[in-house]
Amino acid sequence: MKSRTEELFGSMVFSDREMRAYLPDHIFRALSETRKEGKALEPDIADAVAAAMKNWAVSKGATHYTHWFQPMTGVTAEKHEAFLEPEAEGGAIMEFSGKELIKGEPDASSFPTGGLRTTFEARGYTAWDPTSDAFIKENTLCIPTTFCSYTGEVLDKKTPLLRSMEALSREACRLLRLLGKEVKRVNATVGCEQEYFLIKRSDYEKRMDLRLCGRTLFGAPAPKGQELSDHYFGSIKPQVKAFMEEVDEELWKLGIFAKTEHNEVAPCQHELAPVFQVGNIAADQNQLVMEVLKKTAARHDLACLLHEKPFEGINGSGKHNNWALSTDTGENLLKPGEHPEENLQFLLFFTAVIRAVDEYQDLLRISVATAGNDHRLGGHEAPPAIVSMFIGDDLMRVAESLMTGKNCPERKETGSIANPEVLPEFPRDRSDRNRTSPFAFTGNKFEFRMPGSMLNVSCTNVMLNTAVAESLRVYANRLEKEDGRLPEQEEILQLVRNELKTHKRILFNGNGYSEAWVKEAEKRGLLNLASTPEAYAWYTADKNLKLFQTHGIYTEEEVQARQQVGFEEYEKTVRIEAETMLQMLHREIFPAAFAYSAELAAGIDQKRRIGLRSWQEEELAKRLTEGVDRLRDGGDALERLLQQEPEEARDRAFYSREKLLPAMKALRKTADGLEQLTARNRWPFPDYTELLFYV
Repeated sequence: MKSRTEELFGSMVFSDREMRAYLPDHIFRALSETRKEGKALEPDIADAVAAAMKNWAVSKGATHYTHWFQPMTGVTAEKHEAFLEPEAEGGAIMEFSGKELIKGEPDASSFPTGGLRTTFEARGYTAWDPTSDAFIKENTLCIPTTFCSYTGEVLDKKTPLLRSMEALSREACRLLRLLGKEVKRVNATVGCEQEYFLIKRSDYEKRMDLRLCGRTLFGAPAPKGQELSDHYFGSIKPQVKAFMEEVDEELWKLGIFAKTEHNEVAPCQHELAPVFQVGNIAADQNQLVMEVLKKTAARHDLACLLHEKPFEGINGSGKHNNWALSTDTGENLLKPGEHPEENLQFLLFFTAVIRAVDEYQDLLRISVATAGNDHRLGGHEAPPAIVSMFIGDDLMRVAESLMTGKNCPERKETGSIANPEVLPEFPRDRSDRNRTSPFAFTGNKFEFRMPGSMLNVSCTNVMLNTAVAESLRVYANRLEKEDGRLPEQEEILQLVRNELKTHKRILFNGNGYSEAWVKEAEKRGLLNLASTPEAYAWYTADKNLKLFQTHGIYTEEEVQARQQVGFEEYEKTVRIEAETMLQMLHREIFPAAFAYSAELAAGIDQKRRIGLRSWQEEELAKRLTEGVDRLRDGGDALERLLQQEPEEARDRAFYSREKLLPAMKALRKTADGLEQLTARNRWPFPDYTELLFYV
């Protein structure tokens, strides 16, 4: 007998199980080939699939359908259409055609396009992605789709991801054939760990900065933060546990393998981790995870914060992108085995990733670049902005032996963990973890730790897939022979050896937070792109344009558009934050400070009239007045800077980084000092103690 969880799982997904039940056998087989092998779907099959999909959705209570897509905003978009169609005698019938399944027509000009479309060029198209399951959300059938303009330019996050997956599979299969293996497909599989904060809904609604910007723009530190590490893996509070249970159920209904959940390091911070999925499905599901987290939180009188750095001085939230390669036969191409130095297949693919990360470190940095993530990177367990790779001592030993040509030293046995006799023994892993590494090998996969919690992971995996596809293409070109003979073992080893020597600068197993590493990285020629504008400036580098065009990911115009969107998003984000600071300053902080100063002054005056004098009250009143004056000066300076912004998006992005952010930081410092002087009941919004320690 199935458990309730097993019955619940996937109940709102038009999965293989449902397709088999609702579709004729020949239609189901054709659709399965498309889904599993990437074969094109014949148009005449679409009507049968649409009818089955509609019948299933209606049986689940759905009344509408939508093409669910991911524009360059990074979030999802949907336009709902009723299944309802008029009947001849004035009634209505539920209809859904193959044409409606395959194509939708949302306007393309109102989304970010980077200049690819203007207001008078409004038409755009959504196109069904049959490899990602349709699902029901709030009585609406959601059909995952791609999104392009009338003239075919890519306007979404999914299309390039699908293209990069095809490129990676093509080049990986090609290289495997040179190793004597025939496989139909190689998939990049992804697991997205999702960190987030939960705070009281009532506190969230009282803070304009959280509502408009997702992070606190003002806030003195609480007396206690995360110093005692007592929240990490701690007992989950009842209100949060109830929230997590509902989140699990909602995600399980959508076929999302939400598996791990726990308290994270910072107060009120938590994490959810799913099971690995094929790249585009993982990206779709992570978008749903974020939506479910936010909606479920509201039902529990909580607010879910997905910003990368909602609170200053404590950990921010990341979204670790765990990435692996597997064949259609289920083989993990990044599994080292007991003797990785003898595993040619592993060495070849492992080295290809090393080459990709080194050659395209700028693209990996771009893929995680946002105004919010800039605040997170470089501390509090977030990796630095310098891209490097941790491969552990064991594989470093293998790499060094290959580079030097010396015999690989014997592996040091790690042994078991020493425990009291009553406890069972268990083996020690071959390598430690390095939380300061942006890109770490963790046994049979890579963990890219730089993405922020709010990120759409599609772009990250586009960059990673395409860069690795290029390495595999280069390797296959070098190893292929005109007569069709397979390469000799020594040829493969020599290629691996040369590649490791060429790209060894990217390998670093040490402390990524140390000043010594910053200097060492500069000596090695690694990029230190500390901010989003600095990163986005590299998007259109010649080598990057060539990479995207070689593998059919983007045209040059599409890359330029994404660069433009990146600059615009950054400068708009910073401007919104600056404007929000000024509103909070003038409409909340100043009135509160004036009222408290007046209250103090009245008390001082009353005491003087009866011959008493309080030096402490007078000193406090003086410090408050001086603080308000400094705050006024800082606010005036920020307002002047906002009026002097350049016209071009690129220039505005750099101006925001170099002028606005320092002025905002100075303004915050003054306001936070004033907060610590003001009576708690006079400060106009919840402080860090209230926000972070509500349970």
